[in-house]
Amino acid sequence: MGQENQTHVLEFLLLGLSEKPEQQVPLFGLFLGMYIVTVVGNLIIMLSIGSDSHLHTPMYFFLSNLSFVDLGLVSTIVPKMLLNILTHSKIISFAGCLTQMYFFLVFILLDNFLLTVMAYDRFVAICHPLHYVTIMNPRICGLLVLISWTVSLLNSILHTLLMTWLSFCTERELPHFFCDITQVIKLSCSDTLINYIFRYSAAVLLIVVPLTGILFSYGQICSSLMRIPSARGKYKAFSTCGSHLSVVSLFYGTGLGVYLSYSATHSTPKTSVASVMYSVITPMLNPFIYSMRNKDIKDAMRTVISKMPPSH
Repeated sequence: MGQENQTHVLEFLLLGLSEKPEQQVPLFGLFLGMYIVTVVGNLIIMLSIGSDSHLHTPMYFFLSNLSFVDLGLVSTIVPKMLLNILTHSKIISFAGCLTQMYFFLVFILLDNFLLTVMAYDRFVAICHPLHYVTIMNPRICGLLVLISWTVSLLNSILHTLLMTWLSFCTERELPHFFCDITQVIKLSCSDTLINYIFRYSAAVLLIVVPLTGILFSYGQICSSLMRIPSARGKYKAFSTCGSHLSVVSLFYGTGLGVYLSYSATHSTPKTSVASVMYSVITPMLNPFIYSMRNKDIKDAMRTVISKMPPSH
């Protein structure tokens, strides 16, 4: 293969959600609005938890980390999409594509791990309340987050390094609004067997196993709730899990649906739109979901907002 076909001289074209000119302005406004709401909402959650000593507990520690990760996730893909729409350009360099892919994999896997850790936290709180303080001590909580970051970074590095070994020929159109690893691999004209083996192996170990842990935790939680005699006690115990369960359902329901469809068919506009759900919509909704029925978060958020300087 000639030197001109090597990856370091290539640029990709991100086709986005729509190629119709009349839809670009509405898409820009829509995603700009969602991005601003996501950034503001997650920053307020982080500031509220950090500034209120009553919220310095494992549950809120993990929630503040989740907000930071969601902020990183949307900042990895949405600004580039907005810039492309604004400049009427679809180009992203190969280096830029790999960088975006790397950080997307880091943050999406961190989302996965943090949701698993939060499920374990609720499992300990409901099923082993007398040992909660001992089990979920600050050292263990910090260690769980550190392990999540370490595994996510190593996984993304390996994926990215494998991508640098691929060669690309003439096809360079990505039918997506960001550099999705599955779509980039499909464009390669070299042998991608190792990439697919590593991708699916990593998916089983790093997504299916944590999801199984979440399901096991909630199975144990439901079993414990059944043994609580009063309906009010059951509701009070489960109310601490409701927000997390909603986020888990939204994140895994849309994410797994998209990637299972990738495995079965080629990318379609509907698949790209579905990707918006777990990569943009879920990070935007998380602050609302977690604060909607949580009085402590609401009070802390009111305090933070009241201290903000008034706009003129």
